[in-house]
Amino acid sequence: MRLVPLLLALCATASLGFAQVGTSEVLGTVRDQSHSAVPKASVTLTSVETGIYAKTTTDTNGEYDFLNVKVGHYTVMVEAAGFSKATADVSVDVEARQRVDISMQVGVVSDSVTVSGAAAVLDTDNSEHNQVVPTAAVTELPLNGRNYADLALLSTNAVKSPIAVSFSASGTPREGSFNVNGMRSTYNNFMLDGVDNNSYGTSNQGYSSQLVQPSPDSLSEFKVITGTFSAEYGRVGGAVVNAAMKSGANQFHGSAWEFLRNTDLNATGFLFSPSVFVKPTLQRNQFGATIGGPIVQNKLFFFGDYEGYRQLQRYLNFDSIPDATDRQGIFPVAVTNPQTGVTYAANTPIPIQQLNPFAYHALNNLPPTNKSGCSTPGSGALPTSCRTNNDEALLLIRDFSDKYDAKIDGQINDRMAAFLRFSQRKDLQYYAPDLTGPSGGDGNGYIHAIDQDASAGYTWSVTPDSILEAHLSFSHMVAGKEPPYLGGPSLASMFGGFAGLPTTPSLTGGLNTQTITGLTALGRQTSNPQFQNPTLWVPSVSFSKILNKHSLKLGYQYMNIRTEILDTNPFYG
Repeated sequence: MRLVPLLLALCATASLGFAQVGTSEVLGTVRDQSHSAVPKASVTLTSVETGIYAKTTTDTNGEYDFLNVKVGHYTVMVEAAGFSKATADVSVDVEARQRVDISMQVGVVSDSVTVSGAAAVLDTDNSEHNQVVPTAAVTELPLNGRNYADLALLSTNAVKSPIAVSFSASGTPREGSFNVNGMRSTYNNFMLDGVDNNSYGTSNQGYSSQLVQPSPDSLSEFKVITGTFSAEYGRVGGAVVNAAMKSGANQFHGSAWEFLRNTDLNATGFLFSPSVFVKPTLQRNQFGATIGGPIVQNKLFFFGDYEGYRQLQRYLNFDSIPDATDRQGIFPVAVTNPQTGVTYAANTPIPIQQLNPFAYHALNNLPPTNKSGCSTPGSGALPTSCRTNNDEALLLIRDFSDKYDAKIDGQINDRMAAFLRFSQRKDLQYYAPDLTGPSGGDGNGYIHAIDQDASAGYTWSVTPDSILEAHLSFSHMVAGKEPPYLGGPSLASMFGGFAGLPTTPSLTGGLNTQTITGLTALGRQTSNPQFQNPTLWVPSVSFSKILNKHSLKLGYQYMNIRTEILDTNPFYG
């Protein structure tokens, strides 16, 4: 359990201001053509997509401020007695502090003037060092695997973490892992719609740094903050990755996609099978759809998305295992039993079954070698190279995953808004063992990762210059791995003579790890089975207030983490 008190910030000037976590701020100054302030002007901010609007008035200095603005396109309209009505278009990024200064012209209110270039391109109201990745970049830039977090590498001071790279076909890289400012990837902070989105499994069983992994097509945009971020984020020395999921609008919008990789379309490369000259299989399909629209015009909206991932891959693998003569106890040199002093002549079978029944069964439960010409009895000393890489196989990796999000946004009244979101990802993987049969079973075997998150947010504009915001998030992860032959016969039942070893089906199956110098290890992983299942509750609340030229923001977050762990090895002996 962690208690995380967040953000007590008192700013010296209004220009330092604040935006809500997950939302943005639109502010500016209204002046006439002589650059004098226009007080008590009516300012209306209207969403182009939803038609939802907010109103405020300028103060004695001609300044206005909208504190709770979602990502999207807006129109700013200013009306004042003795002046023509002025309008300006503005695009608001995630957690931006967007300045829109308006210049009024003398006239009557019925006249209308469109102001171009009113939205400031350079952010002079914020000292953050950040990079905004907009919708077009998220959806259109090529992404192998379609993990949006890979685009965080477009930011300065960001490099890919070694644990995000697969150095072998059977590797399990951690999605969303990158190093910023020289810090470890675990020092980054992922947020989605203003709520915590970090994976709190201390091992790599979830294979991602974030709990919810949105499809690129489901995101409006995201921001990577790499320096001088607000105290409200806390806890990190790396980067803050703040993503905003799309919302529905007054018009129905949808999309669908299919990304394909196919063995027939791939080059052979140098990793073909020498025995059969076959290209390793790689079949990948990534498909999905999004849809969003109105439930009640200008009031209530929905958005949903789904993405499926299906991949079958085979990679070339070589093992060095005892050959047929080794398993019979036939060696090209004389062998003496150190316990009995009995000597067995060269090329004479050693009665392994009598001397060591366990070794006999372990050797005879190995698959046959499929590389010929490695041993010739009677030909003298057997070169080590003849046992090297004498078993070849194209091993299967299967990865099937499904993920979806469902979100509802509602405008309760002109001062209150709320949202609800539920997200789930289910990823099931299978890694075929190097060696088949009871004496094999090495590798990760069956990997599962099921992530669920339910989040809610509520904002209340208490007064034109103050706002109350609350969030509640519940998340649960079930992630781990199991050996390929889990639940099979125990060591005691297969070989006999073993006492005190586990016999429960949740642990038995296959041979425990056996190391033979110069050869591939037999049996299964010592760290398998394994799981970490964290459950997380995160309520948070913040209050923001503008006092003349000063800004005050006070907030608190409570984080309750409970993790069920099986991370002790070896359980199986």
